[in-house]
Amino acid sequence: MTDPTLKRPAQGTFEAFRVLIFGLIVVIVILGLALVIMTMSTGKEPIERERVNALFNSRDTCVTCHRRDSPGIVEQYAYSTMALAEVTCRDCHEVIANYPGAVEHDNTWVLISPTPAICQNCHGIEVREFTASRHATPAYAAIRGTEDFTPEQLADYEAIPEGHFSPDKERNALYTLEGEAVTRFACHGCHDIGAPQPDGSVGQCQSCHLRHEFSLEQVRKPETCNACHIGPDHPQWEIYQESPHGIAYMTGGDRHNWDAEVGTLTVSDFPAPNCATCHISGFGASGTTHDVGDRLTWFLFSSISERRPAWQDNRLRMQRVCQECHNSEFIDAFYNDADALVVAVNDWVLESQDIIQPLKDNNLLTGEAFDEPIDFVIFDLWHHWGRTAKFGAWMQGPDYTQWHGAYELLRELAELKVMVDEKLEDAGVTSEPGEPEQPGED
Repeated sequence: MTDPTLKRPAQGTFEAFRVLIFGLIVVIVILGLALVIMTMSTGKEPIERERVNALFNSRDTCVTCHRRDSPGIVEQYAYSTMALAEVTCRDCHEVIANYPGAVEHDNTWVLISPTPAICQNCHGIEVREFTASRHATPAYAAIRGTEDFTPEQLADYEAIPEGHFSPDKERNALYTLEGEAVTRFACHGCHDIGAPQPDGSVGQCQSCHLRHEFSLEQVRKPETCNACHIGPDHPQWEIYQESPHGIAYMTGGDRHNWDAEVGTLTVSDFPAPNCATCHISGFGASGTTHDVGDRLTWFLFSSISERRPAWQDNRLRMQRVCQECHNSEFIDAFYNDADALVVAVNDWVLESQDIIQPLKDNNLLTGEAFDEPIDFVIFDLWHHWGRTAKFGAWMQGPDYTQWHGAYELLRELAELKVMVDEKLEDAGVTSEPGEPEQPGED
């Protein structure tokens, strides 16, 4: 008979081994979970950036004086990349005594606000691209016309696509009607991005690159663009917020690499696009540009949109950005659908022109912009709702395409028909469009 006590050590050893294995498994699982949690937490943490005060020990007279009189701008500039590159205040502000626009300041002459002519000393390519863009002379001409341009600035304007295609002048009339007391705080706040400067250059770089920190993060974030691209006539900011791209930014923008080196941006830096990614930044196979029309297919700003010159090349550059996240089938289908919407909105605006044609034929419109209610309805129809529907489609904002766009446009069409019929009836005109009849004729 086998002694039962001989089995006890074997069983005890086996049980201890099982406990050891189980314990190791538990430890591995716990460590794995901890690693996952740490990884997820790290991904949600904002990217920490070292801030260096380049002016900490500065004894420059501009710095020491302005530390006392306007310390905010010194604090901003101290952390800028330009200060780190040893660019001084004088490099941007100080000019010769007879420089156009110069003012005397503390025994020297300065420009209170440096112009693109100064910026191009270091940023020549960027200034040339900007000068050839719709942000330059076309932005200013949209409210003031071209009367303030020098011959050289006029030539630059006419070389830009918007200089050839700018059919809607009602905005100029509205600017004149409102007057300088209002437009100083309204129209100029955005359109002076393309204002002509006394030294012959055009624009205000600081409209986007806020002084004095000149931060890449600031200029790349879409909140910067909403200073102008907002409101009923071009609500790109609102549309972006409701779009898939905007939602991705709103919920994950803290993980974006806002200070990534210019021209090297990838989906690792920006997994969701923003205004700069699509229209300016070097991203994927598309290079950096300061010409914000360089990737656009249509003149969406106009009452009747037409294709831009060289639109095929523009589309290719934009689609190269899209291809970093989307396949070709998706991109082609999206472009075809968005093109079709532009045509549909064009047709509605053309219908509105047909509706008011009898008033023109019978001289029942004064010809002066914004002097009677029907002028505002005609303007709002295309300038607010038609444009919004088109922007909403291209930027994937369904609510703005529909309720702030197509719906409002159709409502204005219905109101316009009633207003036209009333004016014709009051004038005793019953002719059909295309058959003008003078008021009072039998």
